[in-house]
Amino acid sequence: MSNQKIATSAGARASATANPTPTRSAPTSRRQTVAGLIHAQRRLARTAGVYYLVVAVLGGWAHGYVRAQTYVPGDAAATAENVLNNASLVRLGFVADIVQAVLMLFVVMALYRLLQHVNTNVARMMVMFVAVSVAITCLNLVFQFGSVLVAEDPGYAAAFGAQGSDGLVLLLLDLQHFGYLIAQIFFGLWLFPLGLLAYRSGMFPRVIGVLLMAGTVTYLTDALLHFLAPAVADAISATALIPVVIIAEVSMLAYLLVKGVKPAPSPAGSLTAN
Repeated sequence: MSNQKIATSAGARASATANPTPTRSAPTSRRQTVAGLIHAQRRLARTAGVYYLVVAVLGGWAHGYVRAQTYVPGDAAATAENVLNNASLVRLGFVADIVQAVLMLFVVMALYRLLQHVNTNVARMMVMFVAVSVAITCLNLVFQFGSVLVAEDPGYAAAFGAQGSDGLVLLLLDLQHFGYLIAQIFFGLWLFPLGLLAYRSGMFPRVIGVLLMAGTVTYLTDALLHFLAPAVADAISATALIPVVIIAEVSMLAYLLVKGVKPAPSPAGSLTAN
């Protein structure tokens, strides 16, 4: 009988050793996984924000400063003289536009990785619109570079005369201007899927998503008005349309840089549930 008790006791100890009491490490591990996910999302968002900031600075300088210093719509002589006197500036603007266009691809790919879990098809649409916009922008820059070639090469003046050469410079920058508006259509379109994903994800304030989607409408309206009713576009774009786009994009940019993202409820929830 005593031997039986000893055997039973030994068996119980062996069972306890083989099957230890469950610990509380699993919930802790899940919390660490969620925290790591949030950290990775914020790091990715801030990376997209840094790229976006460089795009905004370079693109704003190339379009808002360089072209403003050289392009005088309707005045061929003044435009050609500006291009000739600021040839180095125009070349720098050309390079800045190329760089910002390439970086825009990095922006959209980072945002795709961040938001594809919300809706993959919408995220792919966002990437597609940016890719088309970047392609048009890069091809369109050939006209800007061509204006420098014509202005600097006396052979064009010899072939077409001084006025003809000046007119060719203006024509090239006119074509670039309208090509930029075509690129703007697709650059406006990408804001809608971005805004929709931001709105649905819970990772950004919903007001930013609404502003981004509104930015699509204002971008498209501005571009179409420049083609169909230039006088109306000149009257309302700077005061009524462009400010909406600026507020939308600056809000998104600032949130990406400062906050990153809010914790996404769906990934965290799924990890905790599992």
